[in-house]
Amino acid sequence: MLRGLSFGASEGEALHVRGPNGTGKTTLLRTLAGFLWPEEGELYWMGERVERDRDRYCADLAYLGHENAMKADLTPRENLRYMNGVRHPTSAGDIDAALQRLAVHGQRDLPFRSLSAGQRRRVAMARVLLARARLWLLDEPFTNLDVGGVRELSSVIADHVRIGGIAILTAHADLDLPGVALRRLELT
Repeated sequence: MLRGLSFGASEGEALHVRGPNGTGKTTLLRTLAGFLWPEEGELYWMGERVERDRDRYCADLAYLGHENAMKADLTPRENLRYMNGVRHPTSAGDIDAALQRLAVHGQRDLPFRSLSAGQRRRVAMARVLLARARLWLLDEPFTNLDVGGVRELSSVIADHVRIGGIAILTAHADLDLPGVALRRLELT
């Protein structure tokens, strides 16, 4: 249970939520994503209470949880066309560019289940990239990534923030997001 928590995040800013296991990092992100509602307090987006225009808020956010949320028998291309096509038209070129950006373009036509854990995470992050959302909520996005994957994903997140996006993410390790205003929120 989270108590006494108050914070904000502005355009062009990343917020790194830290704390030991069990302190509520995932609960916080799930609450921000609208999967849970706070028992007390209020959640605001763009100066308005979220419950006043939940559709607008949801359209402005992309969530990456612990699970990659992909169909195992579909290819990365098929998964992304389906998952992102629900929200807005997504071209094959857009999908290929996102997969290229996250260094999994070569795996685009393989069944998702055949990919390594790190490749699966990169494809899941391509979904976030394609969502065209202003607010990214990323729960342990670096899980299963090698050093190169962490560097590439850090660059993708930094690019999003530099163009005015907001990223709220959990990670146990220190973050290096070059050229980005990075604040920390410690949960105890």
